[in-house]
Amino acid sequence: MNEPHSCPLVVQSNRTLLLETNHPCFEEVREGIAAFAELVKSPERIHTYRMTSLSLWNAAAAGLTAESIIGFLKRYSKWEIPSFLLEEIRQTVMRYGKVRLERRCDALLLVCSDQETLAEVTSLPVLREWAVPVGERRFHIPPEKRGSLKQELLKCGFPVEDVAGYTEGEHLPMELLPQCADGTPFRLREYQVQAVDAFYREGTVAGGNGVVVLPCGAGKTVVGLAAMARVGRAALILTPNTTSVRQWIREILDKTTLSPEQVGEYTGEKKQVRPVTVATYQILTHRGQKDGEFTHIDLFDERDWGLIIYDEVHLLPAPVFRATADLQARRRLGLTATLVREDGREEDVFSLIGPKKYDAPWKTLERSGWIAAARCTELRVPMSRELRLEYARAPKRQKYRIAAENPEKWAALERILQKHQGQPLLIIGQYVSQLEEIAERLSVPILTGKTPHQQREELYARFRRGEIPVLVVSKVANFAVDLPDAQVAVQVSGTFGSRQEEAQRLGRILRPKKERTAAHFYQIVSRDTVDQEYALHRQLYLVEQGYHYEIVNGEQWGND
Repeated sequence: MNEPHSCPLVVQSNRTLLLETNHPCFEEVREGIAAFAELVKSPERIHTYRMTSLSLWNAAAAGLTAESIIGFLKRYSKWEIPSFLLEEIRQTVMRYGKVRLERRCDALLLVCSDQETLAEVTSLPVLREWAVPVGERRFHIPPEKRGSLKQELLKCGFPVEDVAGYTEGEHLPMELLPQCADGTPFRLREYQVQAVDAFYREGTVAGGNGVVVLPCGAGKTVVGLAAMARVGRAALILTPNTTSVRQWIREILDKTTLSPEQVGEYTGEKKQVRPVTVATYQILTHRGQKDGEFTHIDLFDERDWGLIIYDEVHLLPAPVFRATADLQARRRLGLTATLVREDGREEDVFSLIGPKKYDAPWKTLERSGWIAAARCTELRVPMSRELRLEYARAPKRQKYRIAAENPEKWAALERILQKHQGQPLLIIGQYVSQLEEIAERLSVPILTGKTPHQQREELYARFRRGEIPVLVVSKVANFAVDLPDAQVAVQVSGTFGSRQEEAQRLGRILRPKKERTAAHFYQIVSRDTVDQEYALHRQLYLVEQGYHYEIVNGEQWGND
């Protein structure tokens, strides 16, 4: 057992955890903490985590017990942990499962585990409105309120364990193929099997809903295909954009026994409803008029879906959340690289899609060779005296754009291009005018939201074939774009402090390289500005996953 004073962790009474980064056990403890706490800030020597109710409930849903969490904290804590905090952890974790949704003789029942829980729950207005007592600690719930009830109870501190089961859905037998169309052998990786098992739970009522968290490049789509094969029912797949719709369709036809006639595209260009239908979030949230009805929201009822897959679930728009509240009788699988939502709706993902069922640490997959090793570098560059004065006088929101578009970033970008000449490289940014100037100066193609879909596909294909060594892309390339050979990414500007975007942008270069060479992720920021502050916040999720950002002087880097 470790001597207390030699341990790396300080557990504070407000649920905050302080972890020393220079301790020999840092990596081990960091990976353990990530299962039940969230990283708040990451200065050089001490990382700060917080155990939230949601992070503890997600841990409970994934199989962690209160005693295993407490045992971990005691093992690595530098000081004795306050007894009241240990009891608070126990009580929080134990709340998951104290209220359950069950099905008895086609009736939906809310069941409280004990009299104390019953007393708390029955005091809530939502239960008085929707629930009808039908026995000891049991209430009849209208089926159409299944999702809304879970949302409301979670807000009141009661994470509902939903074991009420699902409608069977339209039968659709399918299998995974032993090899791809090009003859390449195909089989699930061990962690992909574990992810599907954690979601499906052998077809019991304990399975069939939840979120799988895997890094970009680790094969989330394959997990979705394996879940479809395991369920064997008609499936509706929702994705962020048309590019990802077509990538899903290519993967389905390449790796499963389904025929083209069984797979439909539902986008702005095509409206095919088939046993497996792949649609965009955008088409589901389309309105004929600003305040009108959603034109295509009825897609949820077009077939008897047995499984709905939400790709990049952290992007789920609010109207789809509302529709999802009515879909609790369908199996639901969320796929994402990060559960972080900048709009703070992680609780809605928990309630309506399901809790986190599987999470593979990025660095674990990197060590196994399933994703590329990545080196992250932040280059800090100065601002000219004239621009600094303009920055000082500007309103707060305008300050970021001034700093993000700082012309001094150009010299640092040139040095990165020179260092990685000949390697497939993406230049990524937030502001189209900045990207257009870069593309023009470099005489390279640019891809933005205005680029027609067919042209996007052609640019992506040419980049994959090596015909385009450098491609400039806006945020449209953040999600679900398959660029397996991209080896270097340079971020010249980002969406303020978006942690999810940072993870997705690194993900563009994480597919394993043929020569097992490292990928490089650079971000260029203006020193001592909000650009630098936002960059620190954007990095939080990746630092939580074990990535280290080397901070360098952008004026001198690359000159030695």
